[in-house]
Amino acid sequence: MLDQPSMVHKNYLNQARPSTDSLTIVIKIGTSSICDEKTHFPLLSNLSMIVETILQLKARGHRVVLVSSAAVGTGLRRLNIDVKPKKLAAIQAIAAVGQGRLMSLYDDLFGQFNQPIAQILLTKNDLADRSQYLNAVNCFEELLDMGVVPIVNENDTISSAVRVENEIRFGDNDSLSAIAAGMVKADYLFLMTDVDCLYTDNPRTNPLAEPVWKCDDIQALREKIVVTAPGTSLGTGGMVTKLIAAELATAAGVTTIIARGSTPQNILKIITDESDLPLHTRFTAQDNPLIDRKWWILHGLKSAGAIFVDKGAYHAIVAKQRSSLLAAGIVKVEGEFAAQQSALVVHETTDESGQTKIVEIGKGLVNYSSIEIALVKGRKSSEIADILGYVDSDCIMNRDNLVIIAPRDN
Repeated sequence: MLDQPSMVHKNYLNQARPSTDSLTIVIKIGTSSICDEKTHFPLLSNLSMIVETILQLKARGHRVVLVSSAAVGTGLRRLNIDVKPKKLAAIQAIAAVGQGRLMSLYDDLFGQFNQPIAQILLTKNDLADRSQYLNAVNCFEELLDMGVVPIVNENDTISSAVRVENEIRFGDNDSLSAIAAGMVKADYLFLMTDVDCLYTDNPRTNPLAEPVWKCDDIQALREKIVVTAPGTSLGTGGMVTKLIAAELATAAGVTTIIARGSTPQNILKIITDESDLPLHTRFTAQDNPLIDRKWWILHGLKSAGAIFVDKGAYHAIVAKQRSSLLAAGIVKVEGEFAAQQSALVVHETTDESGQTKIVEIGKGLVNYSSIEIALVKGRKSSEIADILGYVDSDCIMNRDNLVIIAPRDN
């Protein structure tokens, strides 16, 4: 997994890649690549190279989505504020000022080449409703078909910066870019940052840190590297968020690349079969990506509660990978939710030291409310009608609405 450069170059070039005839490419540019960290002035040379790279990609027939940070940094410059505040409302207000300025800057740069752009502001709540999610997907598709470059950012003015455990927030724009890549069924997601690639440790403090050229297993990678860098004072990301984004995108079948933001022209080299590849990290896409609906269930919906299942149900769901969740295997329910809301499926066990451990099995849409599930838990499907007085389904979660998270049993 942690291939050395000399070895990985040979293997990397021989690997199957997405067809280069016409690719859909999502490029995420961080604040550090757009604004000076101290003065907050725009880095016009970087921005110009980003625009020129996108135009070259489009000239070759590729479709491009740009996910851009720096609304806050641009707002700080406009308001002559030296330090990013900590108060959420203040950050949101500054972002509201900066977003318009940032889009004006992009419009000026792309306008020099008569390239139309579109602004798309998203929050996680926008995607929680299935119809809104599909509307956003359709909007992306229409814009790309029109030859427009969509420029995406989180709607910082109304979004919350609080991280909820087991739920994805945008906030850092890395996760947002992964969600966008999944929505447009991208071939590549480029996470452009202030270093060339992912390293085994922080190269600024550890001279022995080695570059990671290729990763096939992100979970195994986390156990072998150190990623504690929090990002710049203006940005909110770091390598931790980029690993999360890579995990989201590769699950949707998107090859994910970490590369240096100040050299966006390297994107052209990476997507073609050039022998002298620039330093970067490549996360290979999963062979069996989640289909659109399951991607939405897993990453678009907030879990309203949790359903605890016994060992038998755990093994049945994980081993078969296509089993529905039946009432007989449920031991308890936590949280309050209605039918068709999202809930986690978990199993409670103990480790060797006797400590309680919660294993997340999956996430899905329920056919019954939490109150109804509590009444029928542990009972046979044939008893649901007698207990509730009606029956909507013989299972609590249909297999088509259940996304498995836990790895398959050996």
